[in-house]
Amino acid sequence: MAEKRLGTVNQIAKLTCEAVKEVLEAATGSGIRYAPTVQRVPMVSLKPDLGCFIEFTGDYNGLFCMNFSGRAALELYRRAMTFMGMPEEELARDYTSDEVVNFIGEMVNQVIGAVRRKIETQFGLTARNSQPRAIAINQTITLLLNTMIDKPQCRRLSFRTEDNAPFYVELGLEQTEFIPLEAPQEVNVDEILSQFE
Repeated sequence: MAEKRLGTVNQIAKLTCEAVKEVLEAATGSGIRYAPTVQRVPMVSLKPDLGCFIEFTGDYNGLFCMNFSGRAALELYRRAMTFMGMPEEELARDYTSDEVVNFIGEMVNQVIGAVRRKIETQFGLTARNSQPRAIAINQTITLLLNTMIDKPQCRRLSFRTEDNAPFYVELGLEQTEFIPLEAPQEVNVDEILSQFE
């Protein structure tokens, strides 16, 4: 039976799950799980308790949000700091503290970088992103890019920390499909240069 080909936004969602898991496990020395189900959602939103969003543009365009429960943000921060050797008594105890908010912003920056590298490796397409900014919020804020006005493709990905605290990625892409033309070929620079001798 032939394997069903995932649509572009779902392929990117899968790469995103892998990147989130890799980056956060490396930073915290703890386990991260993601749900085997991707949710189709109508829009991308920042949600309480702590959210961070990034716009990316280039060969593909869209929005990337990570939304953390206060418990998840604090757990990830404290695990990362103790993993680096900081004493627990010196760590922030509230998810709204600058230390936690800045840590989440840096983690999201590393995650989007990992996602972009995975997309470039698999599809040969590049994008750049804005600097992420994490904020503690108490109500939902819906985000929309001009390039996403016509039928945006949005997905929500669900994650859990080692202590089972929830956090999410919301990903929105402009209407796009990545269609491979052919298998990438190895370039032999010496062969190309010999043609000009």
